[in-house]
Amino acid sequence: MHLELRKIFQFEAAHLLPLLPENHKCRRLHGHSFQVEVVVAGKCDPKLGWVMDYADISAAFKPLWERLDHYYLNEIPGLENPTSENVAAWIWQQLKPKLPLLSEIVVAETCTARCVYRGK
Repeated sequence: MHLELRKIFQFEAAHLLPLLPENHKCRRLHGHSFQVEVVVAGKCDPKLGWVMDYADISAAFKPLWERLDHYYLNEIPGLENPTSENVAAWIWQQLKPKLPLLSEIVVAETCTARCVYRGK
């Protein structure tokens, strides 16, 4: 049985997109209530009855949450241009070594705008 687990995290952060034209609204400093969905996929362990412990997903994400929540994203190494796409790829790069079953990162910067990253 191949299954997928999804765990959602939220953080508040400020950013601006420095590569956009001066008159673009996202070039100005602003903030979001970001939502991150961490997705792992794999076979269900027949003995335990799960793919992995949700607590292990939370433990892997916690150091990232501590670096992101209530920070200015542009000051975090690797996030100098913190688009949703770049934030998703950055999270993937940080989590994949800790979560080998990682299959997807979803970053939503608003309730209607999100980016899905499936690694490479």
